Amino acid sequence: MNEPQPPSVLMNQMLAGFQVSQALYVAAKLDICTLLDDGPLAVDELAERTGAQPQPLSRLIRTLGMLGLFRTTEDGRVASTELGATLSRNHPQTQTNIAQMWMEQQYLPFSDLLHAVRTGENGTEHYLGQDPFSWIAADPERAALFGRAMADVTGFSRRGLFDGYELPEGKVVADLGGANGSVLAELLASHPDRHGIVFDLPAVVPLAEAAMRERGLSERVETVGGDFFTEVPAADVYLLSFVLHDWDDESATRILRTVRRAATNGSRLLVVEGIVPADDTPHPTKMIDLVMLGGTSGRERTAQEYTELLAAGGFHLDRIVGRPSPFSIIEASPI
Repeated sequence: MNEPQPPSVLMNQMLAGFQVSQALYVAAKLDICTLLDDGPLAVDELAERTGAQPQPLSRLIRTLGMLGLFRTTEDGRVASTELGATLSRNHPQTQTNIAQMWMEQQYLPFSDLLHAVRTGENGTEHYLGQDPFSWIAADPERAALFGRAMADVTGFSRRGLFDGYELPEGKVVADLGGANGSVLAELLASHPDRHGIVFDLPAVVPLAEAAMRERGLSERVETVGGDFFTEVPAADVYLLSFVLHDWDDESATRILRTVRRAATNGSRLLVVEGIVPADDTPHPTKMIDLVMLGGTSGRERTAQEYTELLAAGGFHLDRIVGRPSPFSIIEASPI
């Protein structure tokens, strides 16, 4: 078979990406793949159960079938493939929340990417007329969806991140900007003698409380609402997991300085982030950095850039622990 020509690759595999992402969003929003968990269904039944029209729905499914999400059974019903099953809410690595969050909260604002590249300003903030995180926090439903999506995407991406990792000494671990606390829960699972704090915006706290109850960690984990630009709880070990990349250097430094004010000289800081290779080596962080460029004021950083950022915030980078996942654990101590 002949290889696709460059114009075809550019048009069909790259420029048409917005069409595919919207189609996936519709499938996720209608919960089609969740409905197919128990087996194939006819398009008419799917339409009735999702509140969609049969003919447009069949065209959507046909296109996503071509992309590998659905297959047609011998009797003409629709079934999910292994790929499509990841859009089921019941899948252990579900992508439903991230599909909805990206399309509802980032898709249109990302159209201002050109503004971001030309001016260096936050394209999403330019589109919304306000800071994107303030916009998300202003609506409890938006905040809850954002929290679920971030928990899902980091949960999938960080597989193997903490395997065999030994936490620095200290009784209390504070997960700052911890969303539903899934990262903290994973750390505490192998350290039953530790206690934790999930610290995030007040709108996110109920999500963390529910998650801790579900995991049986309510006795060991406290949930606290607040603003890490102002004040954070006292702890022995501070965790910033996928937080600093959301912010520009000035804002990230402010967060680190807030942590430094609360930390004792014996405290330790763990920063979980992707480390961008300084050369042309392919790495997931380079694509994530495009998301940061269009959607936030933040950025992915190299090891040297994290060394400089931590120093500006009052910390010394002790070591970078490479892991099987695309992310690393940066250990730092107060200067």
